[in-house]
Amino acid sequence: QVQLVESGGGLVRPGGSLTLSCTLSGSVFSRNVFNWFRQAPGYHREFVAAIFSGGRANYADSVKGRFTISRDNAKNTVYLQMNSLNPEDTAVYYCYAPSVNTWGQGTQVTVSS
Repeated sequence: QVQLVESGGGLVRPGGSLTLSCTLSGSVFSRNVFNWFRQAPGYHREFVAAIFSGGRANYADSVKGRFTISRDNAKNTVYLQMNSLNPEDTAVYYCYAPSVNTWGQGTQVTVSS
């Protein structure tokens, strides 16, 4: 069974940082593309970042320069380093592997003073 498990969410003050993790089981990690999406209350789920098997990354304009996606194939884990967080980044963050059409359960990120 293919499964994605996220962790690392929490409450942070504006300007702060968080790192999210997403660990894959049941599939060959190194071949997979991984995406991070987020969904704020009352809004559609939106793309945040993607990382390809060779390490190339894409970002939404709203997070470019603040967020960094990375992967550790030895740990079957993809990360989302989030810096300079602001209240508009508050959302549930989801990891998604399109090649196996699997979503994680989501992790809440709240940016508030």
